[in-house]
Amino acid sequence: MTTDTGEVRTVKATAPGIMNGAYVWITIGACALVFLGAFESLAVTTVMPAVSADLDGERLYALAFAGPLATGLIGMVVAGNWSDRRGPTAVLYTSVLVFVVGLLIAGLAPSMEILVAGRFAQGLGSGAMMVALYVVVARVYPPHLHPAIFAAFAAAWVVPSLIGPTIAGVMTDIWSWHWVFLSVVVLAMAALVMVIPALRGLSRARDASVPWAFGRLGWSVLAAVAVLALNLLGDIPDIGPVLALAAAVVALIAVRPLVPKGTLIARRGLPSVILVRGLMAGAFFGAQVYLPYLLTDRYALTPTLAGLSLTGGALAWSVASTVQGRMGARLSSVTALRIGMVLVLIGIALVAVTSAFRLDALVIAAAWVVAGSGMGLMSPRSSVLILSMSTPANLGFNSAAMTVTDSFGAALVLAVTGTLFAALSTTGDPFTAVFIVAVVIAVAAVVLVQRVTPSNTEVTA
Repeated sequence: MTTDTGEVRTVKATAPGIMNGAYVWITIGACALVFLGAFESLAVTTVMPAVSADLDGERLYALAFAGPLATGLIGMVVAGNWSDRRGPTAVLYTSVLVFVVGLLIAGLAPSMEILVAGRFAQGLGSGAMMVALYVVVARVYPPHLHPAIFAAFAAAWVVPSLIGPTIAGVMTDIWSWHWVFLSVVVLAMAALVMVIPALRGLSRARDASVPWAFGRLGWSVLAAVAVLALNLLGDIPDIGPVLALAAAVVALIAVRPLVPKGTLIARRGLPSVILVRGLMAGAFFGAQVYLPYLLTDRYALTPTLAGLSLTGGALAWSVASTVQGRMGARLSSVTALRIGMVLVLIGIALVAVTSAFRLDALVIAAAWVVAGSGMGLMSPRSSVLILSMSTPANLGFNSAAMTVTDSFGAALVLAVTGTLFAALSTTGDPFTAVFIVAVVIAVAAVVLVQRVTPSNTEVTA
């Protein structure tokens, strides 16, 4: 039996779980890759203020985060199309190798420009990897196990959320930030070795009816270039803001073919689920990137202590996701989505207030626990909704659209906040301005979440 959202309500008591029978190796392998992405994300966010100071790269600080999100758009589109044609196996192998190359370039970078180039490669690989993982979930696990496997993905953030920021801070304080990137290379290769047996039994049948979507690939490249241009053009005297606005318009036009019809106008059902997920990703990660910067610059905390703020948020994300997974059908995905988004909004708003009124740094840490809890509820259940509204023919496209909006939303917000931060760095309060932008975007997501319940006619790509 299913609800009007497509969620499965009836679950056989005797059905195997994600760690039993045929699912055990695919679960371990997939979670290992999620673990890898979590460690890299949290660790790099923690040490980037130190990287920027060492390489005199304040001008490129936002680009170091927006760049990999932009190139990730290309990886996601390629991975989605490739997975629909030939399955996700080769996509996973290739994406992990590209990711490792990016880590090596960034870890050995002698300048901020080269480090950003390495981050571009990281984004290309990680974007493709996440799409492939979502396709693996859709093709391997029955629908009633989707909440559990997405909860397992979130739980894979627990260990890196506990040790990632702290270890990154310690490495930077004692040795060098270079080792934060280079150490993840070892984790990447270990994850790749683990996933090989996990995918051995996955069907690799080709579907010749699915064409290579060269048009979508072209649009993804244009979207990525526009986002990068948005980061770089804002500093040009006089005409910078106009050029940045034009780049933002081009980016929105380019992303339109990469998502289901009606996404940018919040059409009810699948398009709105994808849109609000992208908005909330932009609000959350757009604020998170500046948390360590705020804590080290204004509160004079060490990278180790600043990283603990991210640890609390990531741990709360994992715990909340585990709770929603255990609740299963007792908590509807729509309800989880609405509660989660309100919590994220509250958390970001508290950070903005703390920055504006110079409150204690502990308020920021507590606020990020609230925001992380909201993401833990919202993220897995939005994934469940998107998969439940998809068909076998468009799983790759919709999975790619889901991750495209995640990255595009975050990249676009970072481009805007990066320009704003640079403009106010000498004349105002850039941190508070950044967090206010994130609050406005989160408010928009909370308003639009009312449209995620599908209409009678399911909207597909």
